Amino acid sequence: MSSKSQLTYSARASNHPNALAKRLFQIAETKKTNVTVSADVTTTKELLDLADRLGPHIAVIKTHIDILSDFSEETITGLKTLAEKHNFLIFEDRKFIDIGNTVQKQYHGGTLRISEWAHIINCSILPGEGIVDALSQTASAADFPYGPERGLLILAEMTSKGSLATGEYTKASVDHARKFKGFVLGFVSTRSLGEVPTEGSVASDEEDFVVFTTGVNLASKGDKLGQQYQTPESAIGRGADFIIAGRGIYAAPDPVEAAKQYQKAGWEAYTARVAGT
Repeated sequence: MSSKSQLTYSARASNHPNALAKRLFQIAETKKTNVTVSADVTTTKELLDLADRLGPHIAVIKTHIDILSDFSEETITGLKTLAEKHNFLIFEDRKFIDIGNTVQKQYHGGTLRISEWAHIINCSILPGEGIVDALSQTASAADFPYGPERGLLILAEMTSKGSLATGEYTKASVDHARKFKGFVLGFVSTRSLGEVPTEGSVASDEEDFVVFTTGVNLASKGDKLGQQYQTPESAIGRGADFIIAGRGIYAAPDPVEAAKQYQKAGWEAYTARVAGT
């Protein structure tokens, strides 16, 4: 596990070179939550209702905006308003995976206008380093109006059974992150990757990549489609900084109460980690 994982969120925020990572850690510390809710609902009304009700208990809301049947200006305005109201970030789980010229158009512009409202995006590095470079160039362009309020997570590992995001792919993910750390916040992975050796780059003392771990569920161990779950304790024990829970929260009989349970479990696991217990 990366040595930075033993530090508190506030300590990591105080020295972090990435402005969005700094803000993310500050949100977590202020609200005492490391929960990201994966709001995989299909209408704007459901999405905004969940965001408003769960907002006080989460650090990030993760969207799959292209599954909405009625995406519109109301969706964008509503998400941005609620993010400000409840002090959380928006993560669009688009998983960009194409040549650089295409992903630039998908990210900044297009029907979904992702760069306007999503603080965080993610990509797979299967197309090569160019995809990270292209997204980084877009976010750092002189005419890009959102600047340091945008960041990228590299999809370095997945929790689905039989995932091929392992080995050399994961090593390359870390290598690319180190080359573009001004824009890359960290990884979607099942563990801390700070100690993963790479051929093209080396870790530095300032390196502090943020780890988001998906597939966190307090009750279930998996589903019929190959998803494999872990608990907040096991995820954070392996190096996760933020836990991503979906059906365990939004499909619960009382999503707000479920979010509170994940918030409590996630925060207790984090405090135990930084205390070394």
